[in-house]
Order: sequence, then structure tokens, then C-alpha cells
Amino acid sequence: MAAPRAAAASAKQVTRRNFADAVRELGSHLEACDYVAVSAQKTGAPTGWRRALPVDTAETAYLKAKLAAESFQPLQIAVCPFRVDSSPSTLVAYPDELQLGMPSYSFKCGLSYLSRVQESLARQKIFTPSLRQLLPSPCKTVADSVFVSRIKSRIAHWRKGCTGSSKTTDDSLVSSLSKLILGGESYGSRPSMSIDVCSDRQVQLVLEVVNLISDDLVPLVVPDKAGAARAVRLVFTSSKEDKNLLLMDIKKLEDEQNLKFRGFREVIDLLSSSQKPIISYNCLNDLTMMHSKFVAPLPPNMHEFMFSLRMVFSNVVDISHMWREIGPLRKANNIQAALSYLQRQYFVPMEIKIPQQDGTNRVTKNEQNVLRITKLFAKLSSLLNISPNCQLRSGEQSCTVEEYCNIFYPSFIVEESDDADFANKSDMTKPVSTDNVILLWGFRDKSAKELRTHLTGLHQAFSQDFEIRLLDKTCSALIFRSSDHARELLKEISLESSSLNSFFSEGLKAAGFEVYRKVCRLGLWDSDLAEALEEVSSEIAASTIPEHNTSPIYWDSSLKLDLKEYLE
Repeated sequence: MAAPRAAAASAKQVTRRNFADAVRELGSHLEACDYVAVSAQKTGAPTGWRRALPVDTAETAYLKAKLAAESFQPLQIAVCPFRVDSSPSTLVAYPDELQLGMPSYSFKCGLSYLSRVQESLARQKIFTPSLRQLLPSPCKTVADSVFVSRIKSRIAHWRKGCTGSSKTTDDSLVSSLSKLILGGESYGSRPSMSIDVCSDRQVQLVLEVVNLISDDLVPLVVPDKAGAARAVRLVFTSSKEDKNLLLMDIKKLEDEQNLKFRGFREVIDLLSSSQKPIISYNCLNDLTMMHSKFVAPLPPNMHEFMFSLRMVFSNVVDISHMWREIGPLRKANNIQAALSYLQRQYFVPMEIKIPQQDGTNRVTKNEQNVLRITKLFAKLSSLLNISPNCQLRSGEQSCTVEEYCNIFYPSFIVEESDDADFANKSDMTKPVSTDNVILLWGFRDKSAKELRTHLTGLHQAFSQDFEIRLLDKTCSALIFRSSDHARELLKEISLESSSLNSFFSEGLKAAGFEVYRKVCRLGLWDSDLAEALEEVSSEIAASTIPEHNTSPIYWDSSLKLDLKEYLE
């Protein structure tokens, strides 16, 4: 049976006009769902050696993803909340019944947004009064006691005047004189007064006094131009209902300001606060972009990035990590190929009904991806016996999705295809240490096959078992089966051994993986790889022999870069 296509469905198109309504609707769906599928699209992608390659470690792949996130803008982000029912063959969506109806949201990133760091800086320039929580108070000093005594009598006297004026009928002159004598102001149609403060400590003291005097006063903290509290404005309410109306107005104003500040980041905050596992593909690229634009600047290394990311999204599942748990799928290189294989080889019945959300059948590639991620996750959950709450199924203990969380693989860009014949191919992916890798440059417009043949006649080390990969038009990676052979060759090159005279006379140069790692860390992205390696290797010649800090890479000898791409 052919794999079903997602193109019959459409996601809710969200723009500036319907953004607020869509966010509220998304929030209600998040409350009822178990997971959230996310797919992002940027305005561009890195090219050449700047994109993730099979020679990259997790660290260098992160640095390349960081480059892409900082170089391009978000174009579209599709979000799809969904729930896996206790029945393994059914997905429940909202508001549909026990069927797969996925309320997908396609957010056009023409919407404005500020990251959390940018928002905190922007709020310092806004002087709107706001509510503040009363905190437990430490022991009072003498100065505190004097301040409390002074403002307590003033607030009580002012409030007495407000309650008195509300019970009597004053003409306008008497009312104006009363306000003048009592030092009152107006907050809309309600009486108010301001208490000057010079610290957050005094703000808390005012809140304590208000809390003791009466429940009909609402204190609002007024900031100065630097963002620090300069006064507390007290607003008098005539009844409990009037106070509730005031609090609702304040909350509405805050929500409007939050939406104005955050823009699309309101969606990110919703996903974060829901604490629902995020299901995605190509997680490293998508989440570095989301972190960079909506949270904070990206940290300098992968370890700090993962720590920061977990503060926002505690559990993220890379769907490609899940499908690697099923033997033949380890060789699948995109979502559609994995879906096609599961459809042909495994019987996982599932009724699918995706409601039209905006009256159109037009579906973008990004929307297709988020729907495919959702469907693929549902099928994999059934096959791997994954349940949100580790429920028992047929007497067997299920596992939770957390067992698959926060494991990212560098994603190599391959053509989208629904070809499921990969199962008949041998598995070419194998773990390799960076000790086995040598970077080679200085050759002239040779294909990988031509270069390998040419190297064989230059030194006996090249008669050993190794593979070769062009990284860009100027540089290639040699992957030796034995790290000893790679280490010995690097040693001879660093000593300029006479056995390598032919090698040097050809203008060839080589370095260990540490040089490539440092090129990525230094961010020498504007250069050809050979030029960047030349610059760094001349500075750290002693570091070309890799003795420490080795890392695994996942070498795939079936993936080849097309030299024509670099010679055009």
C-alpha cells in the first residue's frame, strides 16, 4: 500500500490579523495534547563546507547550525499539537473525535518578535504602571518604621476622604478642593494617589501597609526611565465588583503589551510553559534558529546550548533518533522515505482525518513536514510501545518518550524522496574517531576518485585502507581505517620527512581534525576551507597530531559531494 500523502490537509494560516485569536486557540489545544510537532523554515541555508557534513562532530555541527541561525531569518514555523490515544492505532486531535485530526498552525514570520533578552531591555523603556506581588518581609529597620508610619497615616487619611466623598453628594468645587487637600489624582474614573519610593524595599513596605489598611485599594508600581520603581500609585475601588473590573482591565492591558513585545515569541512561551515534549526533525538546525531569535543569543558551544535549551524545552525528540531504533530505518535519510517504508513493511492501521482550517488545499513544504512528523511519530510510538504515561498495553510495560529525548544528530542535507528501497542497501554509516581523519588541500580540480589514484603514488601511507571525501572545491577529508596510520602520516608531514618529497612538491598540505575544529570555533566561514586551514595550521603546527580531545563522527561513505557543484 502506498504511503498516504499529507498534501490533502492544510494548516491554519496565521498572520498579524488573526494572530491573537490563533494564540488563544493554540493554548487550549496545548492543554489537551500530549505532544507538539514543530517544523521551521528559514530564509536560506549554508552552502559548501559551512553546511553539516558527515565529517562533523556534534560540536562542529552545532557551530555550523549557529552560523545558519545567525545568518538567516525565520520564514515560517508550523506547529501541530496532538495526542496519542490509548489505542495504539489512533491519534486524537482537537476538536475532532477519536481520529487523526491535527489542528496545525502555520505562522508566517512577517510577525514581529523579540527574544526574551530583547524584551527585558525593551521593557525598561516602557513606563506603564503594573501590579507587583507582595513578598515576605525581613525585619524592619528604624528607617523602615519611620517610612511606614508616615505613609500609613497618609494613606488612611486619603482613603477616608475617598469613602466619605462616595457617600455624600459634593458639587464640583467641593470635590476639587477635597482632591487638592488630600493630594489625590485620578486613574481613569477612579480616585488614586501616588507614594514616592526610592527602592524596591520601600515598594514592599507600601504593599504591606495597603494590605493592612483595606482590600479596596489596588497598588500599581510606576517605573522611571531606567526601569526602577519611582512611585506606587494606589487606586480606590468602590466595591468588590469594581475592583475585579479594574484588575481585568489591568490584565487586558498587560496582555496587549505582552503581545506587542513578544509577537511570535508568545507561541514559543506557550510551548515552553506547556512542558509538552517537542517532536521535530533536523532539531539542531531548527532549535538553534528558534533559540537565537526568540530566547537569547546562542552560547559558544554545544554543551551550553543544550543546558540553555532545556530551560525552555525540557524534552525534545529528534524523530530521526526514534526511527534509528528500527533496524532497516537506520538507513533512511528523510521523513518521507521513513514513512513509505513503514507503510509498506509494517501494518499499523490508523484512521486519518485532518480538518481544513482555512478553506484552502494549498499546503507548503513546511506544513507537509509537520504533518508527516506527527504521523511518523504516531506509527513509531506504536511500534516502539511508547505511551505518554507509561501505560500498560496488552500486559506489557510501555516506555515513555523521555527515553528518546534530547539526542540530536547532525543532519546532512539530502534530496527529499519517498524511495523506500534503502532497506536493500548496505548500511554505510559507521562511527569513526576524529583521530582517523586527515584534512588535505592543495590539489587541483580533481574528483575524489582521481585524487585517490594520484595519492597512491606519492607515499606508502596512501596504499592503506582509507576513504576520501571532498568537503569543498579546495579541501578533502581522508578517513583512515586505522588511527595509527593517520597519526603516523601526520607526524611525517609535521617533520617534513624526505619520504614525502613528492607529496610536498605537488603543493599538497594536510592537518589533523583539531585544525578543522579550531577553524569552526574561530568562525572563519568567509574563507574557502583550504585557506582557513592554512591560516590556522600555520599558527598551531604542533597541534596537527591529534593526541587528545577525540570525538566520534558518523561517517557515511555512500554520501558523496558532487564536484560539479564547486567547479561551476
